[in-house]
Amino acid sequence: MSSPSKILLDPMAPRSASHVAIIMDGNGRWAQARGLPRFEGHRRGVEALRKAVRAAIEFGVAYLTIYSFSTENWNRPPDEVSMLMALLKRFIRNDLAELHANDVRVRVIGGRAGLPSDIAALLAEAEELTRANGGLTLVVAFNYGARQEIVEAARSLARLAAAGALDPASIDARAFEAELDTADIPDPDLIIRTSGEQRLSNFLLWQAAYAEFVFLPIHWPDFDKSVFEFALDEYSARERRYGGASAPPAPIKSAS
Repeated sequence: MSSPSKILLDPMAPRSASHVAIIMDGNGRWAQARGLPRFEGHRRGVEALRKAVRAAIEFGVAYLTIYSFSTENWNRPPDEVSMLMALLKRFIRNDLAELHANDVRVRVIGGRAGLPSDIAALLAEAEELTRANGGLTLVVAFNYGARQEIVEAARSLARLAAAGALDPASIDARAFEAELDTADIPDPDLIIRTSGEQRLSNFLLWQAAYAEFVFLPIHWPDFDKSVFEFALDEYSARERRYGGASAPPAPIKSAS
C-alpha cells in the first residue's frame, strides 16, 4: 500500500463507511523517535483524536469508535497509567462542550466496575450531557476488552437460561449481540490501525467479522484529516461481499 502522505486523493471519490473504528497506536514510538518523553506522545495523540473527530463529522461518518484504553493497559507502569487517566480527564473537561455544540453523542463501552470514581463520573457526565444529540456518535472504548465483553455476554445469557427466562435453543447471533456492549451500535465498516501493526489487539472481535481493515504505517500523533481521507478512499475501493461471491461481469454483446 502506498504511504498516505504520498497518495493523491480524489475529492470526488465516494466515502460510504458509516461506522469507522480506530486503534490509535504508536504514541510512545512517535515520542521515542523524536527523543521526547512518552507523555508528549500521548499528549500529541489527544490532538490527533480531536482532528479525527472533526474529520469524521466533515466526512459524514455516523459512528466513530476509538480504542482509548484496553483492559490490558492497566498492566503498564503506574506513572504511565496515571498520565493516561489525566489526559482522558483533560480531554473530557476541555472538549466536551465542543462535542456537545457539534451535536456529537458520546457513548462509552467497556467495564465500569472498579474504575476510579472521578473517571467514572466524567464518563457518565459525557454520556448524559450528549444523550439527545443526533450527529456523530463517538464511541469511546475505555477499560474495554473484546474477550471479556464476549464472556460477559455469555454469562448474561447463561443466567437467563438458568432462571428459566430463556430457552437455550433460541440463542442465536442476534440474541448474543443484544448482550454485547455495542448492542444498539452497527458493526464497523472500516477498522483503521496506525503504527504499522496488523492485529486487532482484543478490539471488537465479534463486531469486526466483516469489517474492512486499513493498516497505516504512521504513528497515531501524525494522524490527521488527510490520512483519514486516505483510509476512507481505500475503503471505498473495496468490494464487500460478506462471504458471498462477486457479481459476474456483464456479458459483452457482439456487434450485430
